[in-house]
Amino acid sequence: MPEAFRNFAKGKREWADVIALLPQRTTRPPVRRARRQLTGGGPAPAAAARKTWHVRLRDRPIYGNPSPFQWLRHEPTNEQGVVFLFGMLVKELGYWVQNVQKGFPDCEALRQIAPGHWQRISIEFEFESRNFRDHGHAADRCDVIVCWRHNWPDCPRRIEVVELSRVIESMQKAENTQSLRS
Repeated sequence: MPEAFRNFAKGKREWADVIALLPQRTTRPPVRRARRQLTGGGPAPAAAARKTWHVRLRDRPIYGNPSPFQWLRHEPTNEQGVVFLFGMLVKELGYWVQNVQKGFPDCEALRQIAPGHWQRISIEFEFESRNFRDHGHAADRCDVIVCWRHNWPDCPRRIEVVELSRVIESMQKAENTQSLRS
């Protein structure tokens, strides 16, 4: 920050007294700090509990926290991870996918509402539920938002939200309970 102010005040006499108060320049380049950001939904690994954060290497992919789900090594970090995880869980969630597309809504599926009776629904995939609002989607054209994190408190009541982080958590608890009974 002192270096940025020096650049701003360069050649401006009215700032000379302030520049004199700044710490002396160092010969080594300034250290860039990574953004401190934790993802929710699941226990963070021991390394995430530390105060030290490392600089992001721009030429490498980013992973979510390790996942307790056996077929997905890390939690999703974007909408495509949500789509993939939904596809893995579609049977357990009780959906029968008819179509997946790039445009809104992302998915057309069926779900059973009574024995022998199925109903068509429209699904939109989002990493966070409030992205639905931020993307300007029409609430009257969507029945279900499937997301990793539900963070839209004012979501219209007519739209059901399936928060996959909670689904995974619930499945993990059920699995642990089953293990204790065995």
